[in-house]
Amino acid sequence: MLDQRHIDAFTDMLGPKGATTDQEAISPHVREWRDKFIGKAPILLMPSSTEDVRNIVRYCDEHHIAIVPQGGNTGLVGGGIAGLEGRNEVILSTKRLNKHISVDAEDFSVTVDAGVTVSAIQSAAAEHGLLFPLSLASEGSCTAGGIVSTNAGGVHVIRYGTTRALTLGLEAVLPNGEVFSDLSSLRKDNTGYALDQLLIGAEGTLGVITRITFKLYPAEMQKHTFWLGVNTPQDALSLLSSARLASGDRVSVFEILPHTGLGFVLEHIEGAQNPLDTTCNWYVLMEVATSAADRLLAESMDDWVEKAFEQGLIKDGAVAQSENQASAFWKLRESMSEAQKYVGGSIKHDISVPVSKIPAFIEEATALLAEHFPNCRPTPFGHLGDGNLHFNVMQPEGADKAEYLANWEKMNRLIHDLTIKYGGSISAEHGIGTLKREELARTKSNTALSMMKAIKQAIDPKGIMNPGSIF
Repeated sequence: MLDQRHIDAFTDMLGPKGATTDQEAISPHVREWRDKFIGKAPILLMPSSTEDVRNIVRYCDEHHIAIVPQGGNTGLVGGGIAGLEGRNEVILSTKRLNKHISVDAEDFSVTVDAGVTVSAIQSAAAEHGLLFPLSLASEGSCTAGGIVSTNAGGVHVIRYGTTRALTLGLEAVLPNGEVFSDLSSLRKDNTGYALDQLLIGAEGTLGVITRITFKLYPAEMQKHTFWLGVNTPQDALSLLSSARLASGDRVSVFEILPHTGLGFVLEHIEGAQNPLDTTCNWYVLMEVATSAADRLLAESMDDWVEKAFEQGLIKDGAVAQSENQASAFWKLRESMSEAQKYVGGSIKHDISVPVSKIPAFIEEATALLAEHFPNCRPTPFGHLGDGNLHFNVMQPEGADKAEYLANWEKMNRLIHDLTIKYGGSISAEHGIGTLKREELARTKSNTALSMMKAIKQAIDPKGIMNPGSIF
């Protein structure tokens, strides 16, 4: 338990709105939404300014108190959950750091507090006719600081890159309480190490991010949304290559999902309907977009679709004729994870391999699973455009859920070893957190791990920043 004198000090420091020991209020902050990780914490700290964060971290540094920074608590690897494995940690929630959001339309940038949600950033950009292109299912809840800390990806990486590519600068409180401030919106700055890049994807292990400057883009004024049925992932890959060429590289979304996964959605998600009359093995959700009306783009994509049908790459397809129809397409894709909850246990893998190797990887991984876990139901889906698959594997029909989930580590090792064989990554966009620490240690090179640990030791020598994550 945290000593009462520390609880009193935090309460005096932050006031009743900034600190609470009420376990009912703390409970949502120590539970991951899938219930895979449930922790505990003696106190929840909710600073409302960088100065508050600085005071908290200075106090924790002085008294050797461990801190778990937390944004919207939408993570999937246990990286923002305090008190796991018996650790005694305080939660530092950035949700009250949400007052500042400033768009510079001429600079095509926006500066926000860490607690501002992604959807709020999108809305602020849209008011100026601009686009913040990061888009993911949790955008109404996940926060700017959280997406930077985890280097979130989402559906538009193929065109706009991950959060790392969208971040121009940031402000953070380091483990000794000093403030690192590099909020400049400069596109070029060649003055030594890119220190802000160390904090992106560090999962709160090197400091608490308090403010960020992001890139913005012209809004997508013309958009074509396709739902396409194909026979194989190789056909989908061929479509991706030809669509990038036909559109002048304006493909902004290219998602793939199997008929198995779509079947779960159609069965369990109210209002879900297959846009196609033909049952296909695989489906592609694709968007092509441009920031200005372009009649030639529409004509080029019409020609592309016709040619793809002639080549047998597309078995059936639909093009959204309205915003509502496009939203219906998206609902099918975005419901993939939710629908799986109704089907039983699911062992999940957030992996990436080079885009060109996706078809071969799916084929070999599926065969490997059939050999070791007969009757399991592989349901790989996700961002074919950037090589990121959510390779989820559903339990066999009628199997005991707990017995099936007990195979998590064994199945992880099979899929992760195959991922490494294909030159891929065991974490494409979810991070390492607590869930993948051992797998990181097993699959990362000793040289890379040594460099990472040296950086951690140099910046956080007392090990107070999110000590249960990554290492």
